[in-house]
Amino acid sequence: MENGSHKRVLQALRDSQEEMVRTLEELTNIDSPSTDKTHMDRFSAALAAKWKENGATVHTIEHDKYGNHLKAEWGDGEGQVLVLCHMDTVWAAGETAKRPFRVEDGKGYGPGAYDMKGGIVEALYAVKVLSGLGLGPKSRVVVLCNSDEEIGSPSSRPLIEDEARKSKAVLVLEPSAQGGSLKTWRKGVGMFEVTIRGRAAHAGADYEKGVSAAQEAAHQILHLHNLTDLDEGTTVNVGIVRSGTRRNVVAEEAILGIDLRVKTQEAANRVIPKILGLKAVDPRVSVSVKGELNRPPMERNQRNLALFQLARSIGQDMGIALSESGTGGGSDGNFTSALGIPTLDGLGPHGDDAHSTGEYVLLSSLPERAAVIAGLLLNL
Repeated sequence: MENGSHKRVLQALRDSQEEMVRTLEELTNIDSPSTDKTHMDRFSAALAAKWKENGATVHTIEHDKYGNHLKAEWGDGEGQVLVLCHMDTVWAAGETAKRPFRVEDGKGYGPGAYDMKGGIVEALYAVKVLSGLGLGPKSRVVVLCNSDEEIGSPSSRPLIEDEARKSKAVLVLEPSAQGGSLKTWRKGVGMFEVTIRGRAAHAGADYEKGVSAAQEAAHQILHLHNLTDLDEGTTVNVGIVRSGTRRNVVAEEAILGIDLRVKTQEAANRVIPKILGLKAVDPRVSVSVKGELNRPPMERNQRNLALFQLARSIGQDMGIALSESGTGGGSDGNFTSALGIPTLDGLGPHGDDAHSTGEYVLLSSLPERAAVIAGLLLNL
């Protein structure tokens, strides 16, 4: 696509910035907690209406437990490009009433504005502006908006992987990395629970009859943390420790909640058996482990880098400098990259403080990022 078309797209989106901010305000002010189906379905319906206004063919994918997912299809080019967004936030129902969207010093604040309703707005307006300029995408565009990303995508993962297998590339509209970088890699995420069983006893009268699960937990915590290898990007964190019932009772049970992060599948294959194969230090204690790698690593490979290079070239045409980096956090891009599909993440807006009351979107980045997304749709 020629340089002139890219610049026309960018200008049209910059002219639409106020409208984009109003749409961000509207969407941010609709509660969409991952675990509240009623509110999630309300948000999904509101977003479906906006995609229909854009001329997309919209399918609501109903689910009996989690919020309904949404698939919007646009264009009739050869092949398919998948755009991933998630509609859910980490905020409970009622949070938007406490902290409605507000604009201050060029930043848009509100629950989920940055993670990731800003990315949803970019997708809407990338398509809207391309349509308005009479520019069709090179490939058919499928925008899949799921309702459960923040809790590991338990119901949407099969949908995501099915659409990814049909696609030549996947664009993930999660927030950018610090400084606005696009994400060419993400760590894989494992979640495990260790249950330790000892024997309860009176800590004063019958101490020697007890077998302390708490003491065993201390041994296991030290062992688990020693599996961390910062040089290779592997971290093992025992973030939950529960043990005992009373101060004067030898603890009969202990529960450990473990978070694993790995940059490569090779590292996962090395560390996970060590976690699942934990052995008790005290032979009188039983130790059992359950869990798995919830998200495979999105590795920094040539497929993902080639997609970044295309985005950077498009940005250069528009006078927008783009850089690449990665993060320890996972996204739905982990699933698609692990399937061998070129995946580029972090195409959402600049901002900061996701999952905190201070999260914000740098509003001037909305049209710029939407322009890069539009440029990718014109070229892929």
